[in-house]
Amino acid sequence: MSTRRYRSAIACESCRRRKVRCSLTVTGIPCIGCAQDRAECVVDERRSLTLSRVQERRARQSHSQPHSPGHRSNDALPSSQPFNSHFRHVEPSESPSHASDRIQDEERNGLEIAAAALGQREGVGQVPFYTGDQTGITSTLDLCSPEQHLPRHLLLPMHMPAASLSDSLSDQDREYLASKGVFTLPGKEACDSLIRAYFRHVHPIMPIIEADGLLGAVAAGRFEDYNVLLVWSVFFAAVNFIPIPICQSEGYESRKAMKAAMYSCARSMYNHTTDRITLLQSSLLLGFWHSETDQHAAPWYWTGISVNMCQILGLHRNPDNTNSTSTTRRNASITDRQRHLWRRLWWTCFFRDRWLSLTLGRPMRIDLNDCDMPMARAEDLLSDLEGVERGVKEAFLPRDLERMAGFWVMLVEMSKVLGKVLKLNYQALRGRPGLGEVEALEAQILSCRCPDVGDDNGSGLSREAFFYVYHLQLHYQAILIMFYRPYGTESPEGLHPAQQQKWQHRMRREADTAASRTNDILDMLAQENLLEFALPMTPPLLIPAMQMHLLNCNSANSLSRRLRLNKLNVCMMVMEEFQKVYTVASIYRGIFAKAIQQFYARDAGVMGMPSPTWLAANAGASVNATEPPALVPVASVPMAVDAGAGGGDVQAQAVSVPFEGDLNMNTEMTSDLIDALVDEASTFNFWETWGQLWVDQ
Repeated sequence: MSTRRYRSAIACESCRRRKVRCSLTVTGIPCIGCAQDRAECVVDERRSLTLSRVQERRARQSHSQPHSPGHRSNDALPSSQPFNSHFRHVEPSESPSHASDRIQDEERNGLEIAAAALGQREGVGQVPFYTGDQTGITSTLDLCSPEQHLPRHLLLPMHMPAASLSDSLSDQDREYLASKGVFTLPGKEACDSLIRAYFRHVHPIMPIIEADGLLGAVAAGRFEDYNVLLVWSVFFAAVNFIPIPICQSEGYESRKAMKAAMYSCARSMYNHTTDRITLLQSSLLLGFWHSETDQHAAPWYWTGISVNMCQILGLHRNPDNTNSTSTTRRNASITDRQRHLWRRLWWTCFFRDRWLSLTLGRPMRIDLNDCDMPMARAEDLLSDLEGVERGVKEAFLPRDLERMAGFWVMLVEMSKVLGKVLKLNYQALRGRPGLGEVEALEAQILSCRCPDVGDDNGSGLSREAFFYVYHLQLHYQAILIMFYRPYGTESPEGLHPAQQQKWQHRMRREADTAASRTNDILDMLAQENLLEFALPMTPPLLIPAMQMHLLNCNSANSLSRRLRLNKLNVCMMVMEEFQKVYTVASIYRGIFAKAIQQFYARDAGVMGMPSPTWLAANAGASVNATEPPALVPVASVPMAVDAGAGGGDVQAQAVSVPFEGDLNMNTEMTSDLIDALVDEASTFNFWETWGQLWVDQ
């Protein structure tokens, strides 16, 4: 039986003899192989005519491809027509011979995958490829040689030339990207400030960029040669931490405005990039975007892309494991550098999945039962810094990055525990947990490593590292609250009825203690002037504690209610500080203000408070005002949220509260009203007055 020859009809004589793919249809004469070998690229006359027709067809497609820059969307969600610079749709009029050539090329891709899995590939692999688990198509090869355990992580040859961005874009795309400012970088001072901010504030907690590549480009003065998508993604994540004068020097009124512009550039470039590792890195960073235009769904959307990309690349699996679960053999095609990067990418994606599931109340996308990627290690974060010059390190990196690398591993470990808490306590179809399960998980939580600034008297820690310690503690307290809170009213299977009340009281006390510790941490951050280091994931960490404080406002003891309200006030003030930079903090603050008003409407009864009209007129009045406000019944409660990416306010709305004896008052609200309710500097101190009402009951 003869063996079918899988090779393209459009190839030079040299590539045909060696049975390798020829790049003639992409590069023309000479092909890449002949150019590298410095050999004459010979194409026979018949195939030369075929090559000419293919190139003419591609040229027609390139010029006729519809493109309307004026109709490009600047929304947070990507276009439904992603750009791909290497593959074009086949014309309906394709001749049978051309269709046959295309089919042969497609079949040859399957041969290359099989050859790479069997260790028989030609050339050096560059493109990561994951063949799938035991049910994947390449498991067919296991049936042929069951004694040979084949790797599932491969590197396939790159057949297309690594063209520069300017070479791979059409004129229309280049014009569109130029109009978006993609090719216009900020000034050197701003670029240096952004890179420094990224490595000191973002990279230690999300180490997804290969540091030596980015820092090497900066040090060599070739920053413009670095990947354009990653440049804008890094800038987008770092802009929260640069000085306001830098933003203003670049023509922006605020960090929010500059951040929106950076996001627009990164978003515009995303569909013009094909490298999957780059797309994964970018999507993880773009997951920090919040915008009213997409109903604040961007974090969930972009993180979903990150999870999908990880699983496409097989980053959830150990590259040294085969389909045989008992077999581990070092995969020679994967370098140690790739192993370090893949672990960082996977566990960062896992971290985002768990905490977004908590803060957004959505299901976890990652099931660790499907994953065997080795646990993250501190050396993974530090592995690509060996070649960076000392002066560059001192200029851009935090001096205690080694300590912070250990903190990152602790954060990943906490994220694994959080996933268990969410699964045990909050899954939609969860059963009633047993007492043994609850106690085992509690023991695991209490055994988590969590650093303390007093462990070594804070010696040698930079301000960035100090913040990281407190940030870890905020994560830990949030986990404790989410674990204990449900059991204040529920009890597990196996708990004796006589012990139930005492057990639930202990659960409530532990949750309340964790909420109070959260306030202590916020107090330390404020005292040490570290709130300016807050990350995009910092505001959500306050929510569990704020919910506990609000819940405890139901206490029968009036003094206890006032104390809980005071603690909630502290969190609201900190959230107010965060909302200067983070849109999500404005949303949280508005939601809690509304919740507080609901409590007030329910418990204050017929007692009066200043009317919204009076509050709107006097929101900025002096604290020393001597004229007391007239108290009148209220039927309209203010609610305004700053949810715009550029700091713009949401349109004022009127929210009716069902007071007993509704006066049908419906007053238009302004953005000042929320501040009048929660701002201690206003003439009417909402917190103090509410506390007075509790005392008078």
